[in-house]
Amino acid sequence: MKKLFTCIGLALISSSLYSQGSPDYGGGLKLNLNQEGDKYIRFILWDQFWLRNTEMNPGSIVGGEPTDNSWSLGNRRLRALAYAQISKRYMILAHFGINNQTFINGGGSGTSGTGGYGNGKKPQMFFHDAWNEYAVILPGESGKFSLSLGAGLHYYMGLSRMTMASTLNFLTVDSPIFSWPLIDNSDQFARQLGMFAKGKYGKLEYRFSLNKPFATDLTPANVTDPSKAVAVDNNGNPSFSKAGYVEYQFFDGESNLLPFKVGSYLGTKKVFNVGAGFYHQADGTRSSVNSTIEKHDITLVAVDAFADIPIGDAKNKMAVTAYAGYYNYQFGPNYIRNLGIMNIAATDPNFIGNKAIAGPGNLQPTIGTGNIIYAQAGLLLPSQAEKPKIRIQPFAAYTHKNFEAYDKSSSQFDVGANWFIDGHHAKITTQYSTRPVYTNPTESPSSKGEFILQFQIYL
Repeated sequence: MKKLFTCIGLALISSSLYSQGSPDYGGGLKLNLNQEGDKYIRFILWDQFWLRNTEMNPGSIVGGEPTDNSWSLGNRRLRALAYAQISKRYMILAHFGINNQTFINGGGSGTSGTGGYGNGKKPQMFFHDAWNEYAVILPGESGKFSLSLGAGLHYYMGLSRMTMASTLNFLTVDSPIFSWPLIDNSDQFARQLGMFAKGKYGKLEYRFSLNKPFATDLTPANVTDPSKAVAVDNNGNPSFSKAGYVEYQFFDGESNLLPFKVGSYLGTKKVFNVGAGFYHQADGTRSSVNSTIEKHDITLVAVDAFADIPIGDAKNKMAVTAYAGYYNYQFGPNYIRNLGIMNIAATDPNFIGNKAIAGPGNLQPTIGTGNIIYAQAGLLLPSQAEKPKIRIQPFAAYTHKNFEAYDKSSSQFDVGANWFIDGHHAKITTQYSTRPVYTNPTESPSSKGEFILQFQIYL
């Protein structure tokens, strides 16, 4: 019993591995299984709760009533993650929870919003990750080289830093979403079933995976003009997908214990990385021309750079955080996906006028065949107090999309601030975002906006 309490005590000692801008946060819910601390179990719990005001796309109804603007509340993420280092070489991980629960949707099975199930109540909890991995070559065991192999439902999906981003420490309020290009079609919430290899060689970090995508079965619309063909997700018995990401870490090395890439270190590290990645699946989509089905490969590539640089002296310490990425997506002709986070609206059948092509609510063209340029930057402001109650990090982001399905490209921006109460462990985020609204595929889009107030806490 004395040995157990000693191990628990060691787990609560402050550790920079888990500290993300909070000087008071130690190992959190971490239970050491031996006195050396190299065998342990760690638990991470978090919730991100949103209050939003959304300008609706034309032709939207909420609760059966036409609306141009609506307030809503929702659980963006409510999750639990546990991993255990059984030995120096063997680790297991499980990650489960819910996403996108609002007052009107995101609930469990059923169609009635009045009874026990349906609409927003009792959402389905599911596994996001579940894998085992084995360290074939530990860091320092063979010079600069390390290698771990793993298998299961995993997040080592290559392509970009944003594709494997941690949801706990975003710079902006959330992911730009397009960086998860297969989201809930041929993946399970940005994960696939497969095998992966990860490791480092000096300042070079690598991640590669071989996976079996989830089956998709959308039926392509038949057209007679080949230029009007539209590819949709239909992979039958899917071919294996291949994915990879390699980056060079110029300054401080980042932990690769878990796949989740940090969005903002808040000055606790000096980081500058450049990376490149890919994802490929043969015959991932299909189109139909004169009733002849054509299959198309999914080929996605990206290059990006990330920096998190402390500036100023110890008393007035600040930090600059920045990310920039270029994404080239090939899904087949005119492929497009319209997505909206926690969209609460439905289509108004009686609307007179030009409806949004993407659909009602906050839907927008998010993923498609074409090119995307994305950049974000933030500045952690200095604090005069030794232990400030709140630290502030204003930020801005810009997205430019040029999709084959539309004649005109689109641009959109996000601007806001993080209000840190206890680093990323307790923070409030305010953000205003714009999105493009197409009512004609040959004309430039108009713009709608959305204000988000997020409350985040995690341990």
